Amino acid sequence: MPPRVRGRRTRALILDRAVDLFAERGFDQVNVAAIAAAAGAHPNQITYYFGSKDALFVHAAFLMLLRDAARLEPIGRRQRTPAAFRAALSRTALALPSLPAVVEAMSITRRRPELRTLAEQNLTVLFRQAEHYLTAILTRRGWSVDRPPEVEARTFWSAVLGARLIAESGYPGTSADVDVAGVLTVHD
Repeated sequence: MPPRVRGRRTRALILDRAVDLFAERGFDQVNVAAIAAAAGAHPNQITYYFGSKDALFVHAAFLMLLRDAARLEPIGRRQRTPAAFRAALSRTALALPSLPAVVEAMSITRRRPELRTLAEQNLTVLFRQAEHYLTAILTRRGWSVDRPPEVEARTFWSAVLGARLIAESGYPGTSADVDVAGVLTVHD
């Protein structure tokens, strides 16, 4: 196998195993040695491919979110009214298991400026996927929004992430106490 192909496979395997471990145990309970062992790699390969445990976590957290976000799509497609669509998407998004990891990853990027580009790139992918999905739903159902779909998508995900951040900061209540459905302007 050519070295580049082997390298890409090793990197992908490390990332996949990191996703599994971080999802199961959280950032603080996983070390580089455990990730390397799970991937059948050497700890220095994590540094080689990702730079640090922090960078690998940011990659893993956003990968988890992107996978979770894709699970929202069929839920939204099943809804027959704009109100049901707004409610189902909001309720499901707030319960995504990857949200705590992404909030933590964004906190890490705040402290580690060299990782901000990574978060920005992943948020851009999330927002674009959400925009494409929303545009397809609007076209399919003949629904409208009060602002451009790209703004609608960014606003929705910003509200979801913000609600989770507030809930995790210790403020009484849960992220479900925030009316995320209210930020969506989808209507007939």
